[in-house]
Amino acid sequence: MAEANPPRGKMRFRRNAASFPGNLHLVLVLRPTSFLQRTFTDIGFRFSQEDFMLKLPVVMLSSVSDLLTYIDDKQLTPELGGTLQYCHSEWIIFRNAIENFALTVKEMAQMLQSFGTELAETELPDDIPSIEEILAIRAERYHLLKNDITAVTKEGKILLTNLEVPDTDGAVSSRLECHQQVSGDWQTINKLLTQVHDMETAFDGFWEKHQLKMEQYLQLWKFEQDFQELVTEVEFLLNQQAELADVTGTIAQVKQKIKKLENLDENSQALLAKAQFVILHGHKLAANHHYALDLICQRCNELRYLSDILVNEIKAKRIQLSRTFKIHKLLQQARQCCDEGECLLANQEIDKFQSKEDAQKALQDIENFLEMALPFINYEPETLQYEFDVILSPELKVQMKTIQLKLENIRSIFENQQAGFRNLADKHVRPVQFVVPTSENLIRSTAPFFSSKHGKKTWRQNQSNLKIEVVNDCPEKRSSGQSSSLDNDNSLDVLKNHVLNELIQTERVYVQELFTVLLGYRAEMDNPEMFDLMPPLLRNKKDILFGNMAEIYEFHNDIFLSSLENCAHAPERVGPCFLERKDDFQMYAKYCQNKPRSETIWRKYSECAFFQECQRKLKHRLGLDSYLLKPVQRITKYQLLLKELLKYSKDCEGSAQLKEALDAMLDLLKSVNDSMHQIAINGYIGNLNELGKMIMQGGFSVWIGHKKGATKMKDLARFKPMQRHLFLYEKAIVFCKRRVESGEGSDRYPSYSFKHCWKMDEVGITEYVKGDNRKFEIWYGEKEEVYIVQAPNVDVKTTWLKEIRNILLKQQELLTVKKRKQQDQLAEQDKIQISLQQNDEDPCQRWLSYFDEATMSNGK
Repeated sequence: MAEANPPRGKMRFRRNAASFPGNLHLVLVLRPTSFLQRTFTDIGFRFSQEDFMLKLPVVMLSSVSDLLTYIDDKQLTPELGGTLQYCHSEWIIFRNAIENFALTVKEMAQMLQSFGTELAETELPDDIPSIEEILAIRAERYHLLKNDITAVTKEGKILLTNLEVPDTDGAVSSRLECHQQVSGDWQTINKLLTQVHDMETAFDGFWEKHQLKMEQYLQLWKFEQDFQELVTEVEFLLNQQAELADVTGTIAQVKQKIKKLENLDENSQALLAKAQFVILHGHKLAANHHYALDLICQRCNELRYLSDILVNEIKAKRIQLSRTFKIHKLLQQARQCCDEGECLLANQEIDKFQSKEDAQKALQDIENFLEMALPFINYEPETLQYEFDVILSPELKVQMKTIQLKLENIRSIFENQQAGFRNLADKHVRPVQFVVPTSENLIRSTAPFFSSKHGKKTWRQNQSNLKIEVVNDCPEKRSSGQSSSLDNDNSLDVLKNHVLNELIQTERVYVQELFTVLLGYRAEMDNPEMFDLMPPLLRNKKDILFGNMAEIYEFHNDIFLSSLENCAHAPERVGPCFLERKDDFQMYAKYCQNKPRSETIWRKYSECAFFQECQRKLKHRLGLDSYLLKPVQRITKYQLLLKELLKYSKDCEGSAQLKEALDAMLDLLKSVNDSMHQIAINGYIGNLNELGKMIMQGGFSVWIGHKKGATKMKDLARFKPMQRHLFLYEKAIVFCKRRVESGEGSDRYPSYSFKHCWKMDEVGITEYVKGDNRKFEIWYGEKEEVYIVQAPNVDVKTTWLKEIRNILLKQQELLTVKKRKQQDQLAEQDKIQISLQQNDEDPCQRWLSYFDEATMSNGK
């Protein structure tokens, strides 16, 4: 429908035709009421109808009432004779409000999505104050967004209320009919409000999970901080406790150590209570389903383990110091006994024994002294060690031996003097006077610690060497003899000789035990008379059961034992003795690598009659398995004896070589231990020996990352560590998982599943990781894969980083040398090429020269 103004109507028709989505079927034209305007309109339509370019009927209406013939009055506004209540300005306002509301909803959705992405991608701080700060900031932003969502929801509900069709008195309809009259705008607003509600619900759920994660992240950092503080304090107390390990010294020094230990124990009680509180906190976090459950449980176990170690170490140290104190008290009593004996000798002057009664009294005093001194004289180190359950230090052994020699000497004097006093009591003759020998005579004996027959330490040896001097009745000489010192100087040479004697004597016993096992067990497996007692499958297992024990015996019996015996009076030769034969000790690696197979055979056949019969013939109290363990025990014993020998050989001749020998034996033990772990690796495709020498191996907690940068919210799963056993070779680092196996011997001989291997020429390290001084990073290539490795303690981390740095530096040096050689080769090739170019002539010229020479030759 249009006004009856042809020019403007034509323009409006074209605009409507372009705006309507469908085709126009009918045009209603309302003619003006004025005569002139109506006449002008009719003339205009006649001349301009073709310009409309409209192929559709046009109806000319004379009045407004004629519209009712074509259009329902409910679709017409009051000015056109209809009943439709419509205000165009209000419609524009509502339309703008709806479009603005839809745009606001869209922007709100984008803001929520951006906020969620920011929370997931933002790097998390690594200190507690920063974490608390970012938590507060994010919570504030969440509340602001919630207020925005509430405002948008309120705006939509207002629009929805304004668009509802109100009930009137003249229209009776049901609620369903009312909803059917709702316009499309109302449905649009309702749909947008539904979207806002769904967004708010999803946002609240997301924030609840995020808030929980962040709170757990903060809880984990606080827990980790408490854990690190406790570990540091426990390690400090353990180090203090370790400083009390030396139980040597005087009785006053031992009492001082006991007092320090009591103070240490008091400090440990508060620390243990704090550790228990942290463990309970960890259990509470675990019960609340913390995302780092495995790490928290691991930390709780570590704290419990460290607490148990601290308690047990302090308890063991207290028992050890208490027993050592008792031994010192015993020694003090023995010294008092010596002093009383010396005093008794000094007081027995000749003029006091002129009567029979005086002689009998002196005789009784001697008998009382001998009765008091007898227990001290009869004590042996083995008895004391068994009675007090403590390992006696060489110093204590020397003190005991010295005191016992003194008491033995005094007793010998008194026993001889008893005969004189008895004669004096019977005949009134003057007694023979005895003088206590000097300290040099007391310690002159060089008898070995071990008896070659029984292999036990003895205190009372070579008593015939004790010197008893018989002198005339001369007070001056007697006073001179008694004033000589009875105390031993406990020199380092004496202690060194004791350790050396123990090394030689135990070597003899070791060789004898190997010979007994080889003769009494291994050889008997080839004895036809014993075949009936032996399972058939056991007969061909001899080499597995005994390994290369025969080779070890031949080395020690034919070479090493005699070399050690040549060092009996020359301790400075011990170091070269080990160094010259350090390569021969590699045979122990072969024996140890075979040990798991040997123990498998033993567990299978240990109850057979053959082994029981062999043990009966040899009169062994222990079974064969105890003797099969002797080589392993012996190779570990060497470094202990060398440490003791080096302790008493400082600044002496051969001490430097002795230190080299100790390092060589420690390297051997490490090599043997590493080889035992290497043979337990399963699943590696290839030859592990091609990776070079194994430098180190050990267990670590490992986190895996694949990107550069700090921890992000979406990467919180990295807080769950994996337990990995790492093997560091010269050319690669191998990651394995230790397999938990059941059965006897599984704790001593582990098993590993191969995971992956990184070549060292592609490996880099980051030495410091924030938050834990035990962590470091190992990354591969261009850091596309990063492993965060946590060592058991800082010392292990330092050692591993040192070895890895050494390998990387060596590789860098080799790469530099290789590049230099390549450059030299290229330079040499360039020189050769230039020389050839200078010497070579043009080919045509060379042929012409050849032709000329040939022509001249033919002419001649």
